[in-house]
Amino acid sequence: MAQIDNDELAKACADSMYARDQAAQKMGIELVEIRQGNASLSMKVRKDMLNGHDICHGGYIFALADTAFAYACNSYNKVTVAQNCDIDFIQVAKLSDDLLAIAQERTRGGRTGLYDVNVSRSDGEVVAHFRGRSFQIKGEVIQS
Repeated sequence: MAQIDNDELAKACADSMYARDQAAQKMGIELVEIRQGNASLSMKVRKDMLNGHDICHGGYIFALADTAFAYACNSYNKVTVAQNCDIDFIQVAKLSDDLLAIAQERTRGGRTGLYDVNVSRSDGEVVAHFRGRSFQIKGEVIQS
């Protein structure tokens, strides 16, 4: 197999994951940019994502952030899962808001990593800040 660069590997991992990622597909999450240790994903807030206050349910915002985290930490072709994560909701998201989750690797060593994800609206306002801790398990992301 020919040697590919880190960002090509990250893209191949993301494409492989997305093809099997029914949850992300059903929520309308789309891949924007993938590099090793980093991922940007977008999602438009739909009517079926609104809660009883007519704002985006926090679970959908969490799912978008968690998905960006997953794509960032799996970009090395090593199956990696969440060990722990938390989220702070800063602003609300409303119907038709375009949300962008940007995940950035802070540190990675051995089988663990630390990632920060900011979720913003298209006007640049931060909706949520998510911090995820990853743990590498057996297997490779790209399945033969």
